[in-house]
Amino acid sequence: MFGCLVAGRLVATDKFVFNLPDYENVNHVVVFMLGTLPFPAGMGGAVYFSFPDPAVGQVWQLLGFITNEKPSAIFRISGLKAVAQVGVSIESLDLLAQQTPVSNSAVSTVDSFTQFTQKMLESLYNFTSSFALSQSQMTPNPSEMYVPASSILKWYENFQRRMVQNPNFWKT
Repeated sequence: MFGCLVAGRLVATDKFVFNLPDYENVNHVVVFMLGTLPFPAGMGGAVYFSFPDPAVGQVWQLLGFITNEKPSAIFRISGLKAVAQVGVSIESLDLLAQQTPVSNSAVSTVDSFTQFTQKMLESLYNFTSSFALSQSQMTPNPSEMYVPASSILKWYENFQRRMVQNPNFWKT
């Protein structure tokens, strides 16, 4: 039911736990449904993080939730205590609506596709810019094609503008 890049396990019929390797270096966690099996009617998934506390054992903090209508969420976890696991508990939507997530786990308002696209564009621009040469530095090479950096920048700015106007423009 849930997608995760780390191995998870079912700990009860309505609870899943995923260990986070290298959790000290994790800033955000994306939790999403795969779309193959929806939640039962009136149910959703509460998303928790746990960290070890020597005094009391595992401490779970509510980050937020996912539902059939909101099948993914990005949670900022930097600033929380050393996180060791992600847990998803299937609960009623009424119960989910009454719960309050920890204050410093901010749910991202940018969907993961838009965020990925922005990072990809920045990476492409930064990568191509690292090879930039002035005209005086160029050595003629008939087998090489050169693209002006201004063309890459213009494409980057146009793509960003179109993503802001309509994140699904690329589907048409």
